[in-house]
Amino acid sequence: MLHIINKSPFERDNLDSCLRHAGPGSTILFIEDGVYAAMNGTTMADKINEAMGDLTFRVLGEDLEARGIVDKVMDGVERIDYAGFVDLVTESDKVQSWM
Repeated sequence: MLHIINKSPFERDNLDSCLRHAGPGSTILFIEDGVYAAMNGTTMADKINEAMGDLTFRVLGEDLEARGIVDKVMDGVERIDYAGFVDLVTESDKVQSWM
């Protein structure tokens, strides 16, 4: 299953809710302001690192660039482009957007 986070985890609890519900083998994709969750050295970094054994994390590169945080992405979070985003959606049996 693909889970899409588009809001900052520092303003909403959508990432926390997602992490509680995402099953092993799921992918979490950070887009728009959700890309702030992929930054090193934040309170979210520990939660993401802990979940990396069961979940895959990806981040939309264009949104990182728009926010000037390309060089702050934590290890283990794969950067993808729009074509990769489309591939994730079409390859996933279910997609859940966390608003």
